[in-house]
Amino acid sequence: MDVSVEHLVYVREDGHTVARMSAEGVPDFIASGRALTGIQPGEALRLAGSWGEHPRHGRHFAVDGCERVAPATVRAIRVYLGSGLIRGIGPRLAHAIVSHFGEATLEVIDAEPERLREVVNIGPARQAQIARAWEEQKEIAALMAVLQGFGVSPMLAAKIYQVYGADSGEVLASDPYRLIGQVRGIAFGTADRIALRSGVPEDSPERIGAAVLDTLETAGARDGHCYLPLNVLVGRAAELVDQDREPVRRAVDALRAERRVVVEASPDDPDQTVVYAKHVHGREMGLTAHLTRLCRAPSALPVRTWPEDPGLHEDQRAAVAMALTSTVSVLTGGPGCGKSHTVKAVAAAVRAAGGTVTLTAPTGRAAKRLSELTGLPAMTVHRMLARRPDPEPGTLFTETPSQADLVVVDEASMLDLHLATRLAAAVPSGSHLLIVGDGDQLPSIAPGNVLADLLRVEAVPRTRLTHVFRQAEESGIIQVAHRIRAGRVPDLPGRRGFWFEEVDDPGRVAERVVHLATVAIPRKQNVGPDQVQVLCPMRRGATGTAEIGRMIQERLNPAGEGKEEHWSGASVFRTGDRVMSVRNNYDKGVFNGTTGTVTGIVRQDRLLEVRTDEGESVQYGFGELDELTHAYAVSVHRSQGSEYPFVVAPIVAEAGGVMLRRRLLYTLVTRARSWVVLVGQREALETAVNRLGHRRNTGLARRLALSLRD
Repeated sequence: MDVSVEHLVYVREDGHTVARMSAEGVPDFIASGRALTGIQPGEALRLAGSWGEHPRHGRHFAVDGCERVAPATVRAIRVYLGSGLIRGIGPRLAHAIVSHFGEATLEVIDAEPERLREVVNIGPARQAQIARAWEEQKEIAALMAVLQGFGVSPMLAAKIYQVYGADSGEVLASDPYRLIGQVRGIAFGTADRIALRSGVPEDSPERIGAAVLDTLETAGARDGHCYLPLNVLVGRAAELVDQDREPVRRAVDALRAERRVVVEASPDDPDQTVVYAKHVHGREMGLTAHLTRLCRAPSALPVRTWPEDPGLHEDQRAAVAMALTSTVSVLTGGPGCGKSHTVKAVAAAVRAAGGTVTLTAPTGRAAKRLSELTGLPAMTVHRMLARRPDPEPGTLFTETPSQADLVVVDEASMLDLHLATRLAAAVPSGSHLLIVGDGDQLPSIAPGNVLADLLRVEAVPRTRLTHVFRQAEESGIIQVAHRIRAGRVPDLPGRRGFWFEEVDDPGRVAERVVHLATVAIPRKQNVGPDQVQVLCPMRRGATGTAEIGRMIQERLNPAGEGKEEHWSGASVFRTGDRVMSVRNNYDKGVFNGTTGTVTGIVRQDRLLEVRTDEGESVQYGFGELDELTHAYAVSVHRSQGSEYPFVVAPIVAEAGGVMLRRRLLYTLVTRARSWVVLVGQREALETAVNRLGHRRNTGLARRLALSLRD
């Protein structure tokens, strides 16, 4: 049966798709199945399957097979061109083109694209754009067919084409392992499936080498490790490719000879051998070198004496003295201990002496919060490194902010190895670097554990603030945070800013979290739902960010007549959606953690328009939407550096594994300013308080200690 895709109703994570279809002589109907993975509105399909009745959708077609075909009727051609599948053609232009060429429209675009200039409003530039987009769409469609033959999701075709263009087919055929790390969404499993179905032998050295590199990358991305012990690496890689350990050892030796990995003695045990990916090892060595340079450099700070602030506690005064006399120092402490006020005092002393100060943080939200707490301008580390500070009259920003006499980086627990290396490299010798953070919070998402490592190096001056100020002491949130930090379960159900609501069933937990976030708390506190943030320990599952975020989206921003939307994988983006950037994009000036609102969907140009909370307008191509996620529910990791008036979070055993642990719960609770409400199982809460996370494999502390000793 030949059909046109009218509208996507729902797409699951596994690709199962529900869509409304139209066909000649048949009323519009619902079709569903995994065979529909990757379809888009406007496409013409040939379906195989069977009719049945669905309790929700009524007459329903269960799809067993799906083939993309050229639309055959004038109406189908008009829908296809007007859907935005071909960049440069919107609904109006599609109507004009089809009205002019009729059923011959697609033949004209394909074989005689210059004839498009016969249509009003199509000049040479627009005609060339349409021709390029048509060829690109043809090549992507061919790639989709190839991927389906390999048993791989066709949704990856556009991403592959974006990287390799016309060479995509050749890459798939000759070296599919190149896709790993170069194409977002393709890990070893996907590339390996393509390779094996292309005839690559299971014991191929290229296959085993790719498995070794992927095992290292996975250890960094999933667990934050910078290296793996050789025996652990060999075991995991051998299991991944179902091979003996000896071929894997040979693959490690080959990668070492090619200088793609570094093999050396363990930083903690000279008798143990460890393996780094080359780029990670280089960053660890680079950060060690730059921190050593900064520590050994004579101070160029103009401050010689500084006024005593009678409002400071004695450990805060010690921290000020440390920051002004040490070229590298660390300030740490829990919530309510006055870290921000101490930073303000340090900055005031430098300014009073005529020096310059740059305040930074890893994310935009963290920088904004630092600015609010200190009363001084702050920027993201990325902006500092890009040297694009957008100075305002009266601010302390210099044209090259890394040249400041004092550089402060807040929320340093979020610093990964890569960002910390770039930061240290940008600070000139003689300037002071003050690293501020809570060592009990979650470490960075990416590899490394920079703040914790620095706190392990005795030669690096540090001050831990322990005095909790009276105003903070009265906060139930801060009381609970300090109990969790000490390994004690909070008094339940709680009071004064903290509340635990016991619900055992994970499905009911999700429903209750959504109700609290969208109805109960806004109504009781007389605030908008945008003042309530849902934080989740994990992404998947009934209480993960994906499912709870989808439920909140349907409550706050459901599909509606005339409301634009676009499906990207299993996510639907609508105008009005709250979104968050999950990657740094220096070309757009957007960084990981930037939040905003979808303001428009331009199908003709295949673009999504976002207005960030900083007031900047940013455009994302449909092929770039994996750089965005919905912000209705976010992971605790992605919430770092942010603070919200009200926080609601599920706490259930299904989060299991490494997710339910003390640092995660501590970080979660400290994200709330007024109230935090936990919903879930008492046993899961107790598990989170009592379980310590794994230690990350890093060599920075040992390297820096040895370097500063020499």
